[in-house]
Amino acid sequence: MDLLAWAVIALIVMLIAGLVTLYNRLVRLRNGSEEGWAQIEQQLKRRYDLVPNLVATVKGYAAHERDTFEVVTRARAEAVNASGVEDQARAENVLSVALERLFALAQDYPRLQADDNFLALQEEMSETEGRIGFARQYYNERVLGYDNALGTFPSNLVAGAFGFKPKSFFGAEAEPRTPVAVDFEAS
Repeated sequence: MDLLAWAVIALIVMLIAGLVTLYNRLVRLRNGSEEGWAQIEQQLKRRYDLVPNLVATVKGYAAHERDTFEVVTRARAEAVNASGVEDQARAENVLSVALERLFALAQDYPRLQADDNFLALQEEMSETEGRIGFARQYYNERVLGYDNALGTFPSNLVAGAFGFKPKSFFGAEAEPRTPVAVDFEAS
């Protein structure tokens, strides 16, 4: 064979190797984002397991606050049954607001605030919320890397040819920031 034939063969081999490398990179990035989502699901399950115990503990001190308990229970059920990243994020935001309402209610009951079981549950819930935050950050970083790879040349050509689809971020709903009102006369 002449030199031109060898050059063409070498070019074809390099192209195939490049395509395989890009494809494998996209698979690793996609799998990394899916692993990140699995971590979020694990922490959310832990949160869901804590909610009934928390509601039961608060209910022991504030049984007449039925509406709050129903809102929390309903929000938990919606979060457990949510599917897809966007739906899950929406349901989690609703559950977070309901839990904030439950903790605000607990502030009105000093005996509840001194209950060891409630304090332990409150601490565990706080740790879980932190873990969810870290898992969310990890997942979103993986999705960013994956989505960036899908949108850049030449991996976007491989992604399109093999049906790789972008993933959604798991975001917390932005809370409106308002100034805190301080009343010095109330003391």
